[in-house]
Amino acid sequence: MFEAETYIKRRNRLREMVGSGLILFPGNEETPMNYRDNAYHFRQDSSFLYYFGLDSPSLAGVVDADEGKDIIFGDDADMDDIIWMGHQALLKVRGKRVGVEETTPLSRIADVLDQAVKEGKKIHFLPPYRPETILKLADWLHLDIQKVALKASADLIIALAAQRSLKTDEEIQEIEKALDVSYEMHTLAMKMAKPGVYESEITGRMEGLVLSRGFFLAFPTILTINGQILHNHYHGNVLKEGRLLVNDSGAESDRHYASDITRTTPVGGKFSSRQKEIYEVVLKAQTGAIDAMRPGISFRDVHLLAARTIAGGLTDLGIMKGDPEEAVDKGAHAMFFPHGLGHLMGLDVHDMENIGENYVGYGDEAQRSSQFGLSALRFAKKLEPGHVLTVEPGLYFIPDLIDLWKNEGKFTNFIDYDKVNNYRDFGGIRIEDDVLVTENGHRILGKPIPKTIADIEKTAAEA
Repeated sequence: MFEAETYIKRRNRLREMVGSGLILFPGNEETPMNYRDNAYHFRQDSSFLYYFGLDSPSLAGVVDADEGKDIIFGDDADMDDIIWMGHQALLKVRGKRVGVEETTPLSRIADVLDQAVKEGKKIHFLPPYRPETILKLADWLHLDIQKVALKASADLIIALAAQRSLKTDEEIQEIEKALDVSYEMHTLAMKMAKPGVYESEITGRMEGLVLSRGFFLAFPTILTINGQILHNHYHGNVLKEGRLLVNDSGAESDRHYASDITRTTPVGGKFSSRQKEIYEVVLKAQTGAIDAMRPGISFRDVHLLAARTIAGGLTDLGIMKGDPEEAVDKGAHAMFFPHGLGHLMGLDVHDMENIGENYVGYGDEAQRSSQFGLSALRFAKKLEPGHVLTVEPGLYFIPDLIDLWKNEGKFTNFIDYDKVNNYRDFGGIRIEDDVLVTENGHRILGKPIPKTIADIEKTAAEA
């Protein structure tokens, strides 16, 4: 956890932004794998972590915006807990570490909330994303289980999204700690990308490396020679010469701040001429998008810049045709680039998307498009200093999508389907970095991870 003053300032700022009422943050519970005492790795709720910092189950926090006080609800360990888990600090001691003086048993939370409601106070809470949290909120607030999410507070969502979106220096340091490990993960994978190696061997080595540093994975690793499947978590393929290995993975720091990096490596360590052509298109789109990032520019415009670069590059290769700008305006490029350019990052790898993507990435200044591809853009607002976003354009040849659009006669004035058909077995390429928006521009976070063709081939040869 950070120093107590960090959490005090965060809660005070939230109090000011929400204005009145009780702001309730249920912490997460242990999740059993197959029986109660055999649980998955515990991960605390990120918003509870942000405001209360305690990284253990069965807690709840309340920020009282009317009386200016904070309460942590939870129970001290009994002897049975201590026998199995070791000595546990008292909750009042742990509360003081995050600047909270008042702690009380969890059993009292319903009474405190009931009294607040009787006094006419509003109870603010975020949309729950775990079933057990829905059950707790339904019990504590006497709500119909089916209606709990509908009672989430828009005022709290808006305030929290505004506060958590802008990262402080200490948060940036945590992300860069995670990126130090991500550098090791990705360079290791590049060196292991040899014919005959199983994808699972690489993912296993990467996860072992992360655990050995005292960290955890920020999300389930995407590592595949079938990079045309955007979120491919299957790791059973054998690497073969001539294929590209997409590695989308990242570590999470011990304070739970995420990193998210993608690199694409040729199996065997050498790009073919055809792979080089496509790779350079994606790299140009990625570096151009990063170069454009600065306060005041909308991330939608940065996304569209990357899309135009991809369309222009594919037109130069004869895969697309016509005017690239018009192709992007119509959405023809999305056959090859069907996702958004990136997303916010922080305590969540897709920061705060559990509270509602449209609250986090959109609003009065930016409305979500209904166009295929552009509709998948997770963040479209104007950039501000303190935003941390991934920048991850990709270029994919998805046989099912190719067949669908060809059979529909879609965008025949922009796509040369005969040429595209020659790339059905190509797979995909994605390149991703984590970028901080600064007062005067931007900074790519972390130690530079090889991404030019020359640097990737050099790193792969070091095995």
